[in-house]
Amino acid sequence: MFQQTARTTVRRRPERGEYGRAAVEAILDEGLVAHVGVAVDGQPFVIPMVYARVGDDFYLHGSAASRLLRALAAGAPVCVTVTLLDGIVLARSAFHHSMNYRSVVILGSAIPVTDGAERERALAAMVDHAVPGRSDEVRPPDRKELAATLLVRVALDEVSAKVRGGPPIDDERDLDVPVWAGVLPLRLVAGDPCPDGPSDRPVPPAVATWRPGATGVSPVKPGGPGVSPVNNEEG
Repeated sequence: MFQQTARTTVRRRPERGEYGRAAVEAILDEGLVAHVGVAVDGQPFVIPMVYARVGDDFYLHGSAASRLLRALAAGAPVCVTVTLLDGIVLARSAFHHSMNYRSVVILGSAIPVTDGAERERALAAMVDHAVPGRSDEVRPPDRKELAATLLVRVALDEVSAKVRGGPPIDDERDLDVPVWAGVLPLRLVAGDPCPDGPSDRPVPPAVATWRPGATGVSPVKPGGPGVSPVNNEEG
C-alpha cells in the first residue's frame, strides 16, 4: 500500500482512488508510454516517453543532449502519468459522456543512474517492458551508445492511481431520452509482425504472441460517475 500524501490523495471522485501497490504496479506494467511533465526555465513541458518499472523504481532514459532529461537529472520536480484507455462511455446527455480508464500519477524528483550494473539492468528492462525477453535476443548497447544515453530513476514513493469503469451515469430525468447509451470498449491489439527485409528467421514467440498486460491486469472498479471531456468536474 502506498502512503497517501496531500499531493497524491485523489480529491475529485475520491472513491476512484487506488493506493494499493498491486493495482498501481499492474497499470504501470501494462502501459507502454508515460507522459513526463517538468518545467524548464519556467516553461512546462509534457513529453511522451518509454519507461520501465523495476521493483519500487521507475526508469526513464533518452539522449544525453535531451533538455528534459538534463533537467530531470539536475533534480527538477517531475510529474509522470501513465494512462490506459478502456472504453468510451456514451451517455444520454452530452454532460455525462465520459471515458473508462486506469491511470497512475507519480510525483517526485529523478536521480541520474551512473552505476554500470544498474544501468545495464534498467536499460534491459526498458526493452523487456515492450517485449518480455527481448533483451536476451539482441545486441546490448556498446560504450558509445551508453555514453550517449542519460538514464534517471524516480522512486515510487508519492504515487496514486485512479480508475473509472462501468456504464454511463445519467440523470434520472434523462433515462427516457430516446438515444442509445452504453460503453464502446477499447483495447490495444497487435497486428501481424512485419519483418525488416527478407528473412528466413522465425518470429520469436514473445513477438508472435504479444499482448498488452502480459505481466498482469489491474482491477477495474464497477460503475460510477465518470470523467467527462465536456465537464471537468466529472473527473
